[in-house]
Amino acid sequence: MIDAAAANLRDVALLRGPLGRAPALEIAVAAALLDAAARGGGPVVRVYRPPATVAFGRQDRFAGGFAAAAAAARAHGFTPVLRAPGGQAAAYDGGALVLDEVMSETDSIAGIHHRFAEHAERQARALRTLGVDARVGRVPGEYCPGDFTVSSAGRRKLIGTAQRVVRGAWLFSTVVIVEGTQRIRPVLEDVYSALGLEWDPQTVGAVADDVPGVSIDDLQQALLDSYADRFRFVAATASPEIIAAAERSIDRYEV
Repeated sequence: MIDAAAANLRDVALLRGPLGRAPALEIAVAAALLDAAARGGGPVVRVYRPPATVAFGRQDRFAGGFAAAAAAARAHGFTPVLRAPGGQAAAYDGGALVLDEVMSETDSIAGIHHRFAEHAERQARALRTLGVDARVGRVPGEYCPGDFTVSSAGRRKLIGTAQRVVRGAWLFSTVVIVEGTQRIRPVLEDVYSALGLEWDPQTVGAVADDVPGVSIDDLQQALLDSYADRFRFVAATASPEIIAAAERSIDRYEV
C-alpha cells in the first residue's frame, strides 16, 4: 500500500559538491540551472561547500571603493565575484554550506516575499534541531542585511539568503556559516571599510560557535531533512549542457 504522504512528495534532483574550479563558475552554474528551469527543466537543489569567496552584490560594483574592496578580498585569499541575486557583500569559504533551490513556476514574481519567509522559518527549525537558538529577522548592524536573516539569538548572523527571479522560474540561494568566524570577520572588516559601509563586526557568527563540534555534514543533513515533507531527493549530477552554459557566461560573475 502506498503511503499517502509519500505519494505527495515531489521528486527533486539533488546535486552535491562543488565543481572544484573557479568560484565564479559556481555562481554561473546556479544561473545556468535557473535558465534551464525557465525553459521547463525539472526542480533542482544543489548543495556544496564553496571555495573562499567574497560575493558582491550588483550595487557594490558601483561603490567608489569597489576596486579596493575586491583587492582586500584577494589579500585575505578570498576570490571576489559578482553574484546574480541581490544584496551586499558576503564572505564565505569551505566552512560554509551553500544551498541553491531552483524551481519552475509560472508566476515566479508573485511568491518572492512568501519564499523568503517560508525558507527562513524552515531553516531556523533545522538549526534548532542541532541546538541553536535560531531566530528569524534582521540583526542590528549585520553585514549584507536582510529582513529574513537567520541568527543566533538575534545577535549573530548565521544564514543569509537571496533570490533571483526570471520569467517562469526562480532561484533561492542560501549560505550558512557553519564554522570559521575568525576567518570571515577580518575579510568583511576590510571589504566593508573599503566600500564605506557601516556595520558591526560582532554580528558575524557560525553555527559551531553555538554548537561546538557540529560538522558540515550535520548541517547539510539537517537542511535536507527539513524538506522531508515536500521533496523526495534523487541523486544527480550537473549535465554537460549546464556546465557548458555556465562556462560561456562565467565572465558575467568575475571581478
